[in-house]
Amino acid sequence: MSSNEVKSSQPFDQEIVDIVEYALNFEIKSDLAYETAYNCLLDTLGCGLEALEYPACTKLLGPLVPGITVTNGVRVPGTAYELDVVQGAFNIGAAIRWLDFNDTWLAAEWGHPSDNLGGILATADWLSRSGAKPLVMRDVLTAMIKAHEIQGCIALENSFNKVGLDHVLLVKVATTAVVCQLMGLTREETLNAVSLAWVDGQSLRTYRHFPNAGSRKSWAAGDATSRGVRLALLARAGEMGYPSVLSAKTWGFYDVSFNGKAFEFQRPYGSYVMENILFKISFPAEFHSQTACEAALTLHGWMVKNGMNSDQIKKVTIRTHEACIRIIDKKGPLNNPADRDHCIQYMVAVPMIFGRLTAKDYEDDVAADPRIDELRGKITCVEDPQFTLDYHDPEKRSIANAISIEFADGTVVDEVIVEYPIGHRRRRAEGIPLLIEKYRKNLARIFDQTQQSNILAKTLDFEGLFKMPVEEFQQLFVKN
Repeated sequence: MSSNEVKSSQPFDQEIVDIVEYALNFEIKSDLAYETAYNCLLDTLGCGLEALEYPACTKLLGPLVPGITVTNGVRVPGTAYELDVVQGAFNIGAAIRWLDFNDTWLAAEWGHPSDNLGGILATADWLSRSGAKPLVMRDVLTAMIKAHEIQGCIALENSFNKVGLDHVLLVKVATTAVVCQLMGLTREETLNAVSLAWVDGQSLRTYRHFPNAGSRKSWAAGDATSRGVRLALLARAGEMGYPSVLSAKTWGFYDVSFNGKAFEFQRPYGSYVMENILFKISFPAEFHSQTACEAALTLHGWMVKNGMNSDQIKKVTIRTHEACIRIIDKKGPLNNPADRDHCIQYMVAVPMIFGRLTAKDYEDDVAADPRIDELRGKITCVEDPQFTLDYHDPEKRSIANAISIEFADGTVVDEVIVEYPIGHRRRRAEGIPLLIEKYRKNLARIFDQTQQSNILAKTLDFEGLFKMPVEEFQQLFVKN
């Protein structure tokens, strides 16, 4: 076999060309997108800090091979680690995603576009510390907007879960494209890298569903965003691409993994996704349940006020949308926290009983309370077709749930309906102050008062952060 590569003369699939042209050349002009990306950055980092309280997460962090050190390596917020750029991306990405508390995008395919921050922040820190390309936080925010857009626009009309594939596929593709831009790769190199992301065997959704739901769902995005960085580095080194990776007959992605169907697109790439992203503010819960959790908390308040409790409940009905039923309507045993935070019955039962839903409520000690499983058995989900239509309506993007309770004595409580969660664009004014409070609480989990004050002074200044060197920003979050 010849050691000389022969450049293909065939054109790249248009879908790949469009991603690359957008990543390399599109100018973001939306002030709203930058403002939202800024809030997303703070919230996403805070989610990663909270995850550091969980040994199941921290056992996976650090260098891939114990004892390996990297001079001027990538910093992992909340730790003292300095790692190579690929492992740094995995560490940041795994922590961000661990507790299912970072942002969400719901469409034909759902996902969490801030998962891409692992690869973006690691790449920006590496480039800055190595002196190759000192960057400022505006560059990070721009890459975030573009990664959100790539992942979210593909997801709008194309369901990967229906063919058994996990949404982290889109994290890998989006990360690959935007870190190529950060690294200064050429158009040809970026085309090669993005094609490599589609060539990869893609993650199955096995680890998100009964009977195999497990902790891989918490680090799968870290794996995907780090893979995007690795593929960009391979293309940077001159690795070839595969122009018809999507459309090739028999061997391409469409025929092998997408039932022979080409992607459909609702809109061109711009800044729509970041502007409409959904923040998880109130509950660390799968997003289709957020409004149900809020309704359950309201009903808990009613029960307390009226001297009732969950033991007296005969029946609970959740009127919901189709995606909720498909993903998190779950009966039977729940074996671990990953199982529980993808079960709407569990996520409704806990706030009804305790008046709260925190990350710790998915752990074994709380789950052992027999009242939870008893109430779970009384909860039924039914689809409301209008809720499903509103969920897919690009002008509404609602995530509606309605809960009604019937008690054993015949008492029926008025149905509580919540159409939009507090992290929705329609509730931004209400949500952002709470998002910042969530960020403050997460800083306090890891840093002493002096370091917290310094971080807050620097990061709550939007104009100052916009211009801040990435290296300086990362240093703020190094655990002293």
